[in-house]
Amino acid sequence: MTIIVRELGSEVRADLEGFAAVRHSALPFFLITRDSLAYDLAHMHADARYRPLVAEEDGEIIGTAQVGLLHESPEPGQAFVNVYVHPEHTHRGAGTQLVRAAEEYLAAQGATRLLAWVLDEPGNRVFAEAHGYRASRSAHFLRLDLANRALPPLGTPPPGVELRPAADFADDPRPVFELDAETVADEPSDAGAELTDYEAWLDETWRHPLIDHELTTVAVVDGRPAAFSLARTDGATRYASGMTGTARAFRGRGLAKLAKNDSLHRARAAGYTEAFTGNDTGNEPMLAINKWFGYEVCATEVRYVRELG
Repeated sequence: MTIIVRELGSEVRADLEGFAAVRHSALPFFLITRDSLAYDLAHMHADARYRPLVAEEDGEIIGTAQVGLLHESPEPGQAFVNVYVHPEHTHRGAGTQLVRAAEEYLAAQGATRLLAWVLDEPGNRVFAEAHGYRASRSAHFLRLDLANRALPPLGTPPPGVELRPAADFADDPRPVFELDAETVADEPSDAGAELTDYEAWLDETWRHPLIDHELTTVAVVDGRPAAFSLARTDGATRYASGMTGTARAFRGRGLAKLAKNDSLHRARAAGYTEAFTGNDTGNEPMLAINKWFGYEVCATEVRYVRELG
């Protein structure tokens, strides 16, 4: 059987559904839908040179690759290549062909350092190392059973603190952008990121179809957003934390925990039954908060790095 690697058809319904299905099968704790994938393709920043690839066998999509430049990194030449093959179609060469096509494309775009997330399983790690990648940091996927696990009781915000849904900032979301930019800058990472383009953030984050502005909670102190918990949902049963963080001047006061607890309670009331999140394994403060909520590690992934040239 012949495997063909090609670019994803951005307006081909079967391609979008096939890509999303493979990702869901290989990475069930990460939210992706046909509509969110189509939105990403239409709104990804031009500097990312984003080019998703698919591996097709007898007309069926069995593998995917997210490929592009980390244009928000202060260090030029950083790129990402994340390859996933449907669990029922591994060991057929699809992964190797996807990696080869992705590397050729990124090299042509000027990439000098490739970063890939790999599920922490022996076969996956052997595959990455056989292709010249070396292990770096790691991160956990965590799951919370919202339907059956008791959440910590809702606490009363301390004096001067107000919990508000992100929808309250619909007329002017810039304060939320500034808070997000500050927290992203301090997030553990191999490449780092600097959010400086407000219009791009509006397209890629604020208006993203998975973002739920009513379930996203912002802790406001004296009129200023100080902490937040960004909610992403599939519109059915699955909820995920896109980012939870606190501005530097307000850290150590439990505001992120307060915001996330509020968001989780409202998500459960809205009918969501599973909550997912992810944390760098070195991010002990956030891991402790999630353990307090009742999250349990459901998988671990390792960042692999390859230098080109």
